[in-house]
Amino acid sequence: MNYTLYGARGSGSAAIEMALRAAEQPYSVVNAASWEPGPGLEALRQVNPLAQIPTLLLGDGIVLTESAAILIHLGLAHPGAALLPAATGTRALALRGLVFVAANCYSAVSVSDYPERWTTAKGSAAHGRVRAAARAQLHRDWEIFADTIAPITVMAEAVPGALAFLSVVVSQWSGTRQYLQTARPDFHAWLLRTEGHPRLAGVLAQHRSG
Repeated sequence: MNYTLYGARGSGSAAIEMALRAAEQPYSVVNAASWEPGPGLEALRQVNPLAQIPTLLLGDGIVLTESAAILIHLGLAHPGAALLPAATGTRALALRGLVFVAANCYSAVSVSDYPERWTTAKGSAAHGRVRAAARAQLHRDWEIFADTIAPITVMAEAVPGALAFLSVVVSQWSGTRQYLQTARPDFHAWLLRTEGHPRLAGVLAQHRSG
């Protein structure tokens, strides 16, 4: 199956690229993001009216949105790629982790990045307060993940899978890494080690270049 991935450098589409490469699936990338007007954005809106990335177009025309849903689908569609654990119990924990990061951490990043969308108050001071509150909640969410989910999922994996991909990518934003370096040093060290794994390193290098 040929996939089409709508994404942009430095965005959450990096986690989907890691999964597609791990599954050895052919794909093309449409450079598109809500903050980059142009033909890519218009093409994205045709398949996803929210204009959110990543968006993945399957070869049969089905459109997948939401990072956790995309990664779960790829894990189920390509079981040999070890994107999801094979054992029922550990797979259930990985699914919990994927939804946890998407629903809590990723959403808090959105508030931090666009505080004006989440308050009727005007002005930089009001928006700054919203951003600060969002980041405080975001960092608390990562603490919970590091304490309760990571030790029994990603930090116990022999090979990084979908949850590791999403964790590494989303934790790069909104001051999370700096916070975790002090607040959860063991988890922070795992993130840095995992970045260097062949399943992640090439995609991360491309997303950081240019």
